[in-house]
Amino acid sequence: MVIFLLILVVLVVWGVLAYNNFVSLRNRARNAWADIDVQLKRRHDLIPNLVETVKGYASHEREVFERVTEARARAAASKSIEDRGRSEGELTRALRQLFAVAENYPELKANENFLSLQNSLNEIENAVQNARRYYNAVVRDYNIKRESFPSNIIASLFNFVPLEFFRLEDESEREVPKVDFS
Repeated sequence: MVIFLLILVVLVVWGVLAYNNFVSLRNRARNAWADIDVQLKRRHDLIPNLVETVKGYASHEREVFERVTEARARAAASKSIEDRGRSEGELTRALRQLFAVAENYPELKANENFLSLQNSLNEIENAVQNARRYYNAVVRDYNIKRESFPSNIIASLFNFVPLEFFRLEDESEREVPKVDFS
């Protein structure tokens, strides 16, 4: 009888610890996602200033400005992590086109306001990348624990659902660069 009670107490303590560990990991993932969201908001807030600065020098590049503005609006409106990753990838491609336009205007590349905005965007991109790495690490740990025995029993009992990784869907980063020496 004593052994049975001892085993029962050990199982209850283990269950409580496993449950609390899931709660902790889930909350760390939510916090990490909030960090990503803050950095993406900073990015979205910076883009109109960048577009306006480039417009001042390259007003006839209307199509590029529209792409950036539309991509920014889609990214800001995205709700799910998967949609957010896809729309942020589209925004990154649109921004690359904007910077490609800027390359054609030496006076723009020398403009202090443009350089400051470009540096700010680079800093934000680095912060997003770091926040994304941390978020994905927490999600990885949570999902591993959720799928591992015996903690998967607690996960299924208390409906701890798998979390999604945050991936920037940018197919151009997955393509192998073409090198042509002709």
